[in-house]
Amino acid sequence: MPLLETLPIGADTAQWSVWGTVARVVVTDPARREEAADLVKAELAAVDRACSRFRADSELREACRAGGRTVTVSPLLAHLIKAALTAARETGGAVDPTVGAALCGLGYDRDFAAITGRQVAPAVRVFATPDWRAVHLRDLELTVPDGVLLDLGATAKAVAADRAAARVAERLGVGVLVALGGDIATAGRGPAAGWQILVRDRPGDPEDCVRLPSGAALATSSTAGRTWGRPGELLHHIVDPRTGRPAPPVWRTVSVAAYTCLRANTLSTAAIVRGHAAPDLLGHVPSRLITPSLDVLRLGGWPS
Repeated sequence: MPLLETLPIGADTAQWSVWGTVARVVVTDPARREEAADLVKAELAAVDRACSRFRADSELREACRAGGRTVTVSPLLAHLIKAALTAARETGGAVDPTVGAALCGLGYDRDFAAITGRQVAPAVRVFATPDWRAVHLRDLELTVPDGVLLDLGATAKAVAADRAAARVAERLGVGVLVALGGDIATAGRGPAAGWQILVRDRPGDPEDCVRLPSGAALATSSTAGRTWGRPGELLHHIVDPRTGRPAPPVWRTVSVAAYTCLRANTLSTAAIVRGHAAPDLLGHVPSRLITPSLDVLRLGGWPS
């Protein structure tokens, strides 16, 4: 799990475990910390009910069980689906929400906290060829092809961070940073010197301390954090839609800064999938790429 944290952590910080990672909320007014945490928890609970792949009663699972029929969904799920389809379109399908069945076939068929340490061999499964263009959303009307299982993990967590930060800033009138594992969003008027973020994947890995301006976001995608399987055959959660298998670990981690967490996460995930083509994909976007041998490539003005 990537470690992205504000420096220093103090009375203005609340944190707890959620979705197999750590949620952290930092506010510019320590007196509003608990209120801010409650608002974030409510937002995360709503997102979980809407689109969790691991809840049989989630709206997303119900839509995927509709046998290809069009169903009416809530505004929240429509927003999350739209974000996922936009990410797919903008990355040429590198970030594709139709890889849910492939992830299940690899053993990622329940919340990650429940599969940590599992030594399982991937199951041989036949599933519909992923293609985000076969998923149709018009206003609140959603059609998922029969046999396709959607997984919004690549985008929904980032959207949740963006929404939660905006909600806290609007309701409480404070500057706020919301971190969900490797996804960070900020909103409101932040510290005068910006938000100080320590970026590091695992202890002993290269680390940078960067400053985010108010309203900016940062996302890190990793092939080393969420792994499972057998010794010599470890798998990770970022699937290449072209193969249905984990993307080759050309990069250990990719961190990207943008003005929404959704955009930052879309680019960091796509960079892992694109492998050697990632520098061309990222262009002039502030980003940091780490190789498996821990060499560091900084692009787009990322500070050295």
